[in-house]
Amino acid sequence: MTALGWLDADAHARREAGLERVVLARTAQETVLDLASNDYLGLCRHPAVVDGACAAVRRWGGGSTGSRLVTGTTTAHEALEVDLAEFVGAESGLIFSSGYAANLGVVTALAGRGALVISDAASHASLIDACRLSRARVAVARHCDSEHVDQLLRERVEARALVVTDSVFSADGDLAPLAALYAVCRRRGAVLVVDEAHGLGVRGHGGRGAVHEAGLAGAPDLVITATLSKALGSQGGIVLGPISVREHVLHRARTFVFDTGLAPASVGAASAALEVLRAEPDRVGAIGRRSAQLATAAGVAPTTSAVVPVILGDAETAVRAAGHCLDLGVRVGCFRPPSVPSNASRLRLTARADLTDSEIDRAAVVLAEVLATATATATLR
Repeated sequence: MTALGWLDADAHARREAGLERVVLARTAQETVLDLASNDYLGLCRHPAVVDGACAAVRRWGGGSTGSRLVTGTTTAHEALEVDLAEFVGAESGLIFSSGYAANLGVVTALAGRGALVISDAASHASLIDACRLSRARVAVARHCDSEHVDQLLRERVEARALVVTDSVFSADGDLAPLAALYAVCRRRGAVLVVDEAHGLGVRGHGGRGAVHEAGLAGAPDLVITATLSKALGSQGGIVLGPISVREHVLHRARTFVFDTGLAPASVGAASAALEVLRAEPDRVGAIGRRSAQLATAAGVAPTTSAVVPVILGDAETAVRAAGHCLDLGVRVGCFRPPSVPSNASRLRLTARADLTDSEIDRAAVVLAEVLATATATATLR
């Protein structure tokens, strides 16, 4: 056997468990109805956003040419940092090459040996990896349980502590109890780090996020991370919070110091998307309406976000149902372990502000057929 021979056995085990993943390339002109993307505001192909990307390329070129601390920062990067910070009510912002990099950077920079990091049990993989890389002691709190967080903070022996959570959880679409978590953190001398990847552009007044909605904009000892690749239809990530946090992260976050800066096209697209959002705040309300319609079409309870989960149980059933949807012209997400717990595999539907009534009707017909088939198949097993 070769040194990499074990990969064949690993691949076989994945297939047997229904966990095989396949990269499916989209075409530029496909006719499939997209209920899987995170383009919540429908801005990825918006003319102003495309023009913003093209203008940035013409001005700055195709790449940022280096790390942020060398040649990778342009005046456009700095302008977007200021604009996004003002939009969510934070003192400052710092752009990273992705939301994943932003989470890794801020948690590892603010934690470290001798600190405690408490993570919600359903935190995104980027936060989980950040906890592991932080070299801090890590404790996992029960999902959305501020009392458990309080207990863990009360029992800690470390001088410094961070509590990290998504604002909107990507698999279930539920919201973290941010006000309660922040009150606990203030009482126990901890910093709250909130990942607004699925909250920015979706929750709060004009899409300013769940932190803003909770009345915590600009609050002390609170840090926000967000991605530019979901509601803003672009690419990249950002850390938002006190100026002192920005300065510290700029010096200590390895994913900032040693990574190439975000490409100018992504900066230009995100800047343009933010302007569209400011000018058309009704897009935020449209997400909620379309989300409720999708939930009704799927026969599940509505969520308070763009994410509508349809739990089917085992991975094989979920994969088969997602494939059936695609065969009928509707692309949906398919979440399986390790993204979700065992026996909680699901279809993940995402609402977009630009969905039409006819597209919702089309989705309802397809979902009715697919879910009826999935139920019948499960009954026969």
